[in-house]
Amino acid sequence: MKQSIRIKLQQLTLRLDELDHLLSGEGAARDMDSYRKLTRERAELAPVTALYGRYCRAEEDLAAANWLLADAEMKALAEEEIPRCKEEMARVEAELQTALLPRDPNDERNLFLEIRAGTGGDESALFAGDLFRMYCRYAERQRWQVEVISANQAELGGYKEVIARVVGSGAYSRLKFESGGHRVQRVPATETQGRIHTSACTVAVLPEADALSEVVINPAELRIDTFRASGAGGQHINKTDSAVRITHLPTGIVVECQDDRSQHRNKAQALAVLAARIKDKQESEQQAKIASTRKSLVGSGDRSERIRTYNFPQGRITDHRINLTLYKIDAIMDGDLDELINALTSEHQAELLAALSEEAA
Repeated sequence: MKQSIRIKLQQLTLRLDELDHLLSGEGAARDMDSYRKLTRERAELAPVTALYGRYCRAEEDLAAANWLLADAEMKALAEEEIPRCKEEMARVEAELQTALLPRDPNDERNLFLEIRAGTGGDESALFAGDLFRMYCRYAERQRWQVEVISANQAELGGYKEVIARVVGSGAYSRLKFESGGHRVQRVPATETQGRIHTSACTVAVLPEADALSEVVINPAELRIDTFRASGAGGQHINKTDSAVRITHLPTGIVVECQDDRSQHRNKAQALAVLAARIKDKQESEQQAKIASTRKSLVGSGDRSERIRTYNFPQGRITDHRINLTLYKIDAIMDGDLDELINALTSEHQAELLAALSEEAA
């Protein structure tokens, strides 16, 4: 194990002892915000320090076995023990390297999912609807909740734009690599001559900000308009100006929300989406300034780039960032995304490990 990594692990072990002392104090729970932060930090450190403890024990066992080699009666036992200790150390060290990877602070957050039809007209809107269903089915498998914030339905079905809030443990960590351009190749239902058309949609996955606390929004910099929500009519037609449109003047970001009949709730939802978009914009600008020469294989954040192609005639889906092709398009469109997501996550971790090894060298 590299000395720099050992020192870091020793520091984390000392920090865990410090956290245990703080959390066991009489007044630990008086400030619940501080208490939650400390318990969250402890929960993150405990598995890493436990792994380091395993590594140290295996290291001690190896040293003892090497010492026993000089004893004629114990030599055979020591020769059996040495390979086992080395294997255990190598296995735990690999686990530690993964555990020490920089954590995305947004991983455990809820998220806002935005899907917009692009080139391809009606077929693009239909595909946007298919993508939204795919993510909803995946959310069901994860037992997450999906709340539609705003939906602009197309005449022939699907969506010109749909925005939803996804609530669930680790939601952002699983879906954060879905941002980008999604291209579909198939014969549209409206095509009479059986020709394959190519259409595209864009997907944006934004981590939810903490109750607007992370983003400072000056009310004087907002223009808030109310209007009558569109609907199917009949007895349920909206007769009040409950829909809300908020424009953030400094950035030009515009958010609409008309899903609820309450103007107050629509405004609250629109502000939450606005905060997430501003937070995403701020983080993107910061990342652009400090971007290293190494470009992440799966996290460039360029939402205009084509990240995936869905080819229905061939029954395949190809993720262009990691050159992965799967011939299970029906299962994937029904929400079976784990194989794709796991591959993207593994590639991202491999990239981070390579960077960590360079830093430790």
